[in-house]
Amino acid sequence: MKRVSILGSTGSIGTQALDVVSAHPGEFQVTALAARANVARLAEQANRFKPSVLSIGSPELMEPLFAALRYEPRSIGHGIAGLRQAAGPPADVVLAATDGMAALEAVTDAIDRGITVALANKELAVAAGEALFARAHASGARIMPVDSEHSAVFQCLLGERKIDIARIVLTASGGPLADLALEQMRDVTPAQALAHPTWAMGAKNSLDSATMMNKGLEAIEASRFFDLAPEQIEIVIHRQSVAHAFVIFRDGSVKAQLAAPDMRLPIGYALSYPQRLGGADTAATRAALALDGAPARLTFEPVDERRFPAVALCYRALRAGGTHPAVLSAANEEAGRAFLQGKIKYPDISALVERALEAHAPNPATLDAVRIADAWARATTLAAIDKGKNALSTP
Repeated sequence: MKRVSILGSTGSIGTQALDVVSAHPGEFQVTALAARANVARLAEQANRFKPSVLSIGSPELMEPLFAALRYEPRSIGHGIAGLRQAAGPPADVVLAATDGMAALEAVTDAIDRGITVALANKELAVAAGEALFARAHASGARIMPVDSEHSAVFQCLLGERKIDIARIVLTASGGPLADLALEQMRDVTPAQALAHPTWAMGAKNSLDSATMMNKGLEAIEASRFFDLAPEQIEIVIHRQSVAHAFVIFRDGSVKAQLAAPDMRLPIGYALSYPQRLGGADTAATRAALALDGAPARLTFEPVDERRFPAVALCYRALRAGGTHPAVLSAANEEAGRAFLQGKIKYPDISALVERALEAHAPNPATLDAVRIADAWARATTLAAIDKGKNALSTP
């Protein structure tokens, strides 16, 4: 039985991870749960799974959390210290499903202890991935991909040699704006941007899917997970969201991983690796492939960078290296939040990120440098927004 700690248990990935745990009661034991602010949901989860360690984002939330519990955990912490405790022993696997950089220290601790980290946090992989993977190599810890695309590549590469990889292809649904006229992009509303046609995600990930920033960030993640150069990573639009990634080998052979668009599949694989979980109902995958009905039609389209300038910005940051990916990620997070709050227009998200990248003086991506770059990018982006510089993009 694997002992699992979930950082970000009340978010989309965290709740789906607990669905996986519930469906396989003999496979997992929840040892710790951590959330930022959703006391009611965290208490509900804790009362159900009874982990020995709980963590909440701020100290003023500890009393209402404790009052809502129907059992007594060994420890209730808060903030960074609470996350660090939640990510420690006796966990065998730490699922990092928080947003932003809040869990950086906790994930670093787990890696240094040799604990497996199932990494679902794009910001950590993008901003600090270079340093985190170096530490994992030194400690012998394994970092498992949770994103469906990276899980697909990981599965395709089992038993293969790195020298034989020509390139990998990550697929993107195209999000809710793939067919919107370019002249209408400036007037996109938050409701339009969050209306994803396939995946059920939180607000940030849904918005990143609309801009396709998520796919550019995944290209950077892929370079960290699989030690690949930017030119070995390609992105295509695949609206059916059935083929999650391809690997093209130097002899011309291609491997792909296909499955129904259900995040519980890659989450379960990351938690259970090297085993696969049994007892799944494969009807959804059969339906996605139309095996019981009309033939399935799988389509693939190139990315239009006029519509999705965020993709080029991500490759730019990846090629620049150092702390540029940290700046990209932090600026995007603040710009996206400002858009959802109605402070800027939709195209200004990419314009603000580009400004931050252009103004940044790079440094080697040590953990300290990443923290500094992250804070600088947030401050720079917020200053541009607060000064009313909304007209950043071309009309």
